[in-house]
Amino acid sequence: MSKKTNTLIFILAGTVFNIIVTILCLFLLLVIYGAVFSNLLPESSAPMVIPFIFVASLVASFFIYRLAIKIFMKKVDMDKYFDPIFGPRR
Repeated sequence: MSKKTNTLIFILAGTVFNIIVTILCLFLLLVIYGAVFSNLLPESSAPMVIPFIFVASLVASFFIYRLAIKIFMKKVDMDKYFDPIFGPRR
């Protein structure tokens, strides 16, 4: 496979990985909220907590994705297998 194909597959796999991690973080945070905080907080607070949980899952997935990319970059020579996404500046 060419470098461009490897780059495209890497971007698509990274996107799918990030979406899956975001959904898992969202589900995990909702379960934690339901198990721990739902008894402590009134039911009327749920509409205010759900957006916070969503944003927290996005932030958590970002950090997990960054960690996974750093580990991947240590194991794989990026210049050897992948094309740069952006070309050189003129």
